[in-house]
Amino acid sequence: MKNKPVLTIIIIVLSACVLISIALIVGIFVLRIPINQPLVPAASPTQSITLETQTSQSETPGGTSVIPTPGATLPADIASAMDKIQQQVISYRGLQLKGPFNRELLTSSQLKENVINEFFADYTAQDAQRDETTLAAFGLLAPNFDLRQFYIKLYSEQVAGYYDDKTKTMYVISNESFGGPEKMTYSHEFTHTLQDQNYDIENGLKVNTDNCKVNTEYCAAVTALMEGDATLSETYWVTFDSTSTDKQQIQTFYQNLTTPVYDSAPAFMKQDFVFPYVQGLAFVQSLYTANGWNGVDEAYKNPPVSTEQILHPEKYPSDTPVTVDLPDFTSTLGSGWSEIDRNVMGEWYISLILGYGIQPSYRLDTTTANAAAAGWGGDTYLFYTDQNNSNIAMVWESTWDTSNDATEFWNASLKYGSQRWGNAQSSTSTSSTWQTSDVGLMTMRISGSNVLWLMTPSANVQSTILSQIGTFGS
Repeated sequence: MKNKPVLTIIIIVLSACVLISIALIVGIFVLRIPINQPLVPAASPTQSITLETQTSQSETPGGTSVIPTPGATLPADIASAMDKIQQQVISYRGLQLKGPFNRELLTSSQLKENVINEFFADYTAQDAQRDETTLAAFGLLAPNFDLRQFYIKLYSEQVAGYYDDKTKTMYVISNESFGGPEKMTYSHEFTHTLQDQNYDIENGLKVNTDNCKVNTEYCAAVTALMEGDATLSETYWVTFDSTSTDKQQIQTFYQNLTTPVYDSAPAFMKQDFVFPYVQGLAFVQSLYTANGWNGVDEAYKNPPVSTEQILHPEKYPSDTPVTVDLPDFTSTLGSGWSEIDRNVMGEWYISLILGYGIQPSYRLDTTTANAAAAGWGGDTYLFYTDQNNSNIAMVWESTWDTSNDATEFWNASLKYGSQRWGNAQSSTSTSSTWQTSDVGLMTMRISGSNVLWLMTPSANVQSTILSQIGTFGS
């Protein structure tokens, strides 16, 4: 379910109100950014220019840094603008370049080719079908939603630039000029270059395909750290280093911005798409407020490990997840059943399930959903399908910091269940069961600080699974 493809580090096109709302959420920026100043990354289309790089030495505050010098194919004004932004970012961000890297401008059509051939090359139709099944069971997607194709459309619309840590290449989408929006995108992506050269995204921070398939909470947290850092850096650049012309061009871009694919996305996806930028920025802002950029750099040496830590910076780094062990039910379920997903939901996705379902009728209000997800200690969920993919079975056990936290999530779960499936078929103080038309038999149970959600196609399958788990508050 959370096994989204591990994409290159990107900057997305969002309306300025997103970053303005962040300022209102986390309080007045240390940078004292006026709230009427647009801070939206841009994606206007242009011709592609591959930049071959050499290295030259350039003094910057805090030391000597390697600054790439573009080859002859790069127009002099773009080369100069890029080099200037690099020096500006290095001067305030404090990280130094350690080697050369590539830079390239893409048209919007070339970006779409990259999205299909690179971003989603490892995200197969089978991967997408698995995620569609799981997300639909949790009420986040409509049945038969084409997840892979929608992701391709969404990223083709929303990506304004990205850094590929495998090829060490920065891409900026530009069609007409290298103006204010493109410069702002470049300041964001160059920050990712500095992150990679100083902390090694793939091998040091372990944000890579293999690790992120099994450690989704960790990768979501570290990605939020990186994107929050780059967004704060971009904000800093716009505030102090952009010209009045740059600001006006950004303003014009924002005024003309339309995002029909993003606007049509399922509610949970809209929230999840911006999590690294919105919640990531708030997390990084807390580090910056406490100890400036040094505080941000220290987080790379001891990265956050959960979305809980991103959502609650005061819980970083001491409050780490509890491992919830669940057995393999394949042999218990019998011939034809297979496990298609095993992972951790985490606080962020729990709040999405409760508050951002595909049907507004069973969404809890955001305050209730967020409060119910807070106090998360750890969880594990398992998903199974039969040989015809006609039946599913899901086991999800969560543990909470205190019994009161568990009770709060339990009560929210019961409210969610009643809004989604109506009156429970049977109910006690510790267990409720619904006979549903979409997921079959749905049972929720509480025992001390643990809560169980169980989806099965029949009472027999449910009894088989419960016989291996135990009574669990029955």
